[in-house]
Amino acid sequence: MLGRLILNYPDAARRTGILFMLATFSAILYALGISGAWIGKLVPVTVGWVTDRPEVSRIVSAVLISLIVAVNIKLLRLLPRRQQIIGVWIELFTLLMLFFYTFDLSFTFIAKKIGFLITQGVTTTLYISAISIVIATAIALAGAIAKLSKNGVIYGLATFYTSLFRGLPLLMQIYIIYLGLPQVGYVIGAVPAGIMALSLCYGAYMTEIFRAGIESIPRGQSEGATALGLSPNQTMFLVILPQAMRVIIPPTGNQFIAMLKDSSLVSVVGVWEIMYLARTQGQTEFRHIEMLITASMIYWILSIGLEFLQSRIEDRFGRFNVR
Repeated sequence: MLGRLILNYPDAARRTGILFMLATFSAILYALGISGAWIGKLVPVTVGWVTDRPEVSRIVSAVLISLIVAVNIKLLRLLPRRQQIIGVWIELFTLLMLFFYTFDLSFTFIAKKIGFLITQGVTTTLYISAISIVIATAIALAGAIAKLSKNGVIYGLATFYTSLFRGLPLLMQIYIIYLGLPQVGYVIGAVPAGIMALSLCYGAYMTEIFRAGIESIPRGQSEGATALGLSPNQTMFLVILPQAMRVIIPPTGNQFIAMLKDSSLVSVVGVWEIMYLARTQGQTEFRHIEMLITASMIYWILSIGLEFLQSRIEDRFGRFNVR
């Protein structure tokens, strides 16, 4: 019956759906405790009404915000797709900055510290992340090939490694490597310990990504390469891996971005990366939130850079799919 009504009266059904979504969104905003104080700031003559009727002003506030969002979406949909994307990014970024502005930040303090945060913290973070990415990729490739091996010993070593390092929290791995290795007579520095922990941890996760990518290539490809006289190594590196990269790159790029952010965990052993400097510099004048927000923006910018690099690599390997 409902389906027949929708088919017979599509415009009415669409309007009803829009009203239902607006009402639902307004109810969610009200339940989240949206305040009506912004109405008084925007229209000063309503300050007394907002103060005297807080519950009513909250309802009005929720409804007004819902209507503003609906009108905004309607206007954005009039633009071409690329401009829609740019518009959404600009609006959401503006809202994010306004949210940060409500924290009463000391921009003078941020300007005074950001130079050191970039020159020391970003440099160290990129150094640790870059080396860890290279080592983790090598480990993942070796681990994936080992997990595809028919040799029981090699397969057992690979499965034990992936199970262990995927099963332990990264923070625990950092502590075990940094504090545990000296117990057996091998003293390791904080930076090498962080690199080793990140490499082993993400190498274990990426092993499964590489294995799945290699297995996604039809067996006929390797059989054809063998028929042409290629050795197993030539088949893997010249035939299988180039095709598997289309499957491997997207999740691997996500792992690289996650590794970049998880490099903040090495701050627990005193490495002067972004997070460590954000905490210590914020303590000097009890300006913790300024440094934490600044560090979060730096991590975001670095992640955007990795996302851009990932998209270029995907485009490069995607060209091999074009017929």
